[in-house]
Amino acid sequence: MSTPPPGCTAPRRHDIDALRALAFALVIVYHVGMYYVADWHWHLKSPHAADWLQGPMRALNLWRMDLVFLISGLAFGLVRRGHGLMSLVRLRSLRLLVPLAFGMAVVVPYQPYAQGVANGLIAPGFGDFLRRYYGGSTWPAGAFDGWHAGVTWNHLWYLAYLWAYTMVLAALLPLAESLPGQGLRRAFTRLRGTALVLVPVLPLALTTVLRWPHFDATHDLIHDGWVHAVYFTLFVYGYWIGLDEGLWDELVRLRWRTLGLAAVLLALHFGLRGAVWVQQAGLPVRVAVRVLADVYAWAALLTILGWVHRYLNRPWPWLQWANESVYAWYVLHQTVIIVLVVALLPWQLGPVVEPLVLLVGTAGLCWALTAAVRRVGWLRPLFGLSRNAPGAGRYHAAGEAATPVQSSQTDSTMRG
Repeated sequence: MSTPPPGCTAPRRHDIDALRALAFALVIVYHVGMYYVADWHWHLKSPHAADWLQGPMRALNLWRMDLVFLISGLAFGLVRRGHGLMSLVRLRSLRLLVPLAFGMAVVVPYQPYAQGVANGLIAPGFGDFLRRYYGGSTWPAGAFDGWHAGVTWNHLWYLAYLWAYTMVLAALLPLAESLPGQGLRRAFTRLRGTALVLVPVLPLALTTVLRWPHFDATHDLIHDGWVHAVYFTLFVYGYWIGLDEGLWDELVRLRWRTLGLAAVLLALHFGLRGAVWVQQAGLPVRVAVRVLADVYAWAALLTILGWVHRYLNRPWPWLQWANESVYAWYVLHQTVIIVLVVALLPWQLGPVVEPLVLLVGTAGLCWALTAAVRRVGWLRPLFGLSRNAPGAGRYHAAGEAATPVQSSQTDSTMRG
């Protein structure tokens, strides 16, 4: 059975809700890891940085944001089912741009302040920093990530990107919903077996060949040609996948095979990256290794979707709470991490206790702040929530709110 047309009611897909919630649980773990992983740039770095973290962190980097934008495209399709074009544009703009503006003005500023003080380029005193920050001050070079722009969105870059992709796809909806557009979508959702593994990789591989050598991942929205091509492609894939039962059944059927394939490809990718002859080779060899990473990433996405659909498509007791809380957690979490990092540093808790305290403290503080946000009507829209609590049975979090992000603006290893 294919995805029902706009306006039809579909049964709630608990696996999609659960995937979003679990993906965001990974956000906290990942960003705590960014504080500790050695030789990777982040806003602040721990004196207990560890080299061994690079392997697992890189394995996640190759698909984590791909998954986020894939789910975001799926959510776009779910919202489209109940809204006209202009209503869709208005709704998504409110849900994305209002939290982005509020987050940049209220939530994010402590991040550049803490980074600037740690770098010795901004004087202590948060109040004075805010006066300069809001007043359009110029900053010393390298004071914080985004210093050249004067302000920064840091981890909230995802909202700007998702809004841009939403507007582009909304403008293309007359074509996407035409007979040729529907035919292309059916061709995608009817892929099976090896074709489902290989065909969707081809546009990603072509993007790597044509754009990867020429564009670094900047997350400044304007100069991000390679990242935009990858993420928008996956955004469209999510829109196409929708709730097509045949495709989801195939994902479940292939889940063991794609898991094995992903494991083999990851080992091969790591082996080649570590080989001296590859490091000394020219651009064509490095592009080929990067294409191998694209195949691994797609295999990993297929694996995740298949396993989640097989085992998590049920009404878990925690889903309703998670669905409404996840967006606020996303907006808050990175600033919470940095606040706790600064507070914990004088205690010198060591490389074992400190990460555990940081992780538990981040979860606890996000939970407390989000609980307050959910209870205050005027605060809810500032964190991407509807003014009133969502009704049961609607695709509120999966379709009308944003999908959580798993990255920092300054994570130079993004998809690298």
